[in-house]
Amino acid sequence: MISTELAVALREAGLVWRPRSGDRFQLNEPEFEADVFTVSEMTIEPREYPTGRILAFNGTTEWALDSVALEDALWLPHESQLREMLGGSFRVLRRLPDTYEVEIVLRRAEEPEEVLVFEFPEPADAYALALLEVLRRIL
Repeated sequence: MISTELAVALREAGLVWRPRSGDRFQLNEPEFEADVFTVSEMTIEPREYPTGRILAFNGTTEWALDSVALEDALWLPHESQLREMLGGSFRVLRRLPDTYEVEIVLRRAEEPEEVLVFEFPEPADAYALALLEVLRRIL
């Protein structure tokens, strides 16, 4: 799971979350700081209203919550989701003795390819760093 800091940075860089079953998130509330929730049709489901999108808690485990606005939730993308968002720029994930490296290739019209490498002790965070760089360059 990616760090909260990288999840915040991705959101601030323009990453848009469209909740689906299995997605993990945290709430921007001090009393839930250490809690990680999972979207599931059985307990937490995204609902669309004219006023916006919410995450509805269906009362089985989260008795203190009925719903939260999507903007009050922080998406924690899975490693596979981050890799998928990198798309064709992703080249390889390498396991090193103490860290992981994610290599991506960026192409711009009439410029040579640019190979970038991002290293972190957790593979999901290495993917997140790479995606953050891609978002910074395109948005």
